[in-house]
Amino acid sequence: MGKYFGTDGFRGEANEQLTAEHAFKIGRFLGWYFQEKKKRAGERERAKIVIGKDTRRSGYMFEYALSGGIVASGADAYLLHVTTTPSVAYVVRSDGFDCGVMISASHNPFSDNGIKLFNAQGEKMDEETIGLIEAYLDGEVSAFGQTFTNAPYAKGAEIGRTVDYVAGRNRYVGYLISLGIYSFKGYKIGLDCANGSAWGIAKNVFDALGATTYTLHAEPDGTNINENAGSTHIEALQKFVVENGLDIGFAYDGDADRCLCVDEKGNVVDGDHILYIYARYMQERGKLLKNTVVTTVMSNFGLYKAFDAAGIAYEKTAVGDKYVYEKMAECGYLIGGEQSGHIIFAKYASTGDGILTSLKIMQAMIAKKSSIGKLAAQMKKYPQVLKNERVTDKNKVLNDAGVKAAVRAAEELLGDRGRILVRASGTEPVIRVMAEAESEQICQECVESVLYAMRKVKA
Repeated sequence: MGKYFGTDGFRGEANEQLTAEHAFKIGRFLGWYFQEKKKRAGERERAKIVIGKDTRRSGYMFEYALSGGIVASGADAYLLHVTTTPSVAYVVRSDGFDCGVMISASHNPFSDNGIKLFNAQGEKMDEETIGLIEAYLDGEVSAFGQTFTNAPYAKGAEIGRTVDYVAGRNRYVGYLISLGIYSFKGYKIGLDCANGSAWGIAKNVFDALGATTYTLHAEPDGTNINENAGSTHIEALQKFVVENGLDIGFAYDGDADRCLCVDEKGNVVDGDHILYIYARYMQERGKLLKNTVVTTVMSNFGLYKAFDAAGIAYEKTAVGDKYVYEKMAECGYLIGGEQSGHIIFAKYASTGDGILTSLKIMQAMIAKKSSIGKLAAQMKKYPQVLKNERVTDKNKVLNDAGVKAAVRAAEELLGDRGRILVRASGTEPVIRVMAEAESEQICQECVESVLYAMRKVKA
């Protein structure tokens, strides 16, 4: 991770850690950098950069600042307006853009925002380019044999254009619909759009495929994104599914790159369940190439036991869909994801896509003639306790001798019947402490012992 960009972009409170000036400077660098790459490759057309945003009020400010910087440097900025993160990744690679930008802080509250960058293949931007951007933000950068503090401004006819590109978003919607190989007619489906990016897309897709669709939290006002809604506050959808007798519910986060499910009885079906259900479906059809699924270290013990029983291999990465995708691309694996609901289907997308995940779960349900509840029940989860501790210095806490001793003691207590995991968040000033064991009481004891040691450091 860099000074500004973490595992999921440059994120912070709008006009505190992340300001309109930051956005303008990022736009200035991106416009100049990709325009310069084209010139050096002997290409005459302008660099093109596509921008999407979620429903946060500050999104307009950052959109205008970014596009202003891009066109001032001589590139063209194409605006998708309110859309999902995976749609930006799709449009970048399908429509020949040099770079893509998504303005979102994902599942964070509306007061936060972020800038996520994609390369021409729709993948998370490489660390080398991120490093150049960070150097430029700090006042001096060296690139293409030049060192400068400010990118040159374009002049006259060289100044770029801003283009309304809602057509790109509509093409993405059509792409999702094309992936629905079965009719959803006869299914009653609930969609919790988190008052975020999915609100103008998800229902259109499910309606087009014949579902009887019900939505909640699909009235964004700029300040209610993720507010007691979506995949991080799934209780409302659980109640909604049961009260309305629905077959299934899907909950997205603010930028719709995550999806969690609710079964017909109101039980949560998380990312680990989704990985198991679809991996088994792929395996049964001979489609699980290399017979391997990519997970993160946060996946549940129960998932691995279920994979072992099914004869499915697995890889573990650090937390972050970026690392999951990198492992998938490196080894040619087709499915991977996180417990939080970032699921990557490499054949169809280069990033987690909540709506695509919904469609794939529906496909497995219909093909297997089963309910989501019965499919999920085939994987038995270990009790898990996860708590976040807000800290001012993550490294100081993690390296404290007392904290390390508390972690070792928990590991000895759990033995091979569970595990304890302590890790710093890549996007927030918190340390996450997670324990899995045969009983929730043991999990709680292990987590609390480590948190107690951490609080002593803070004091």
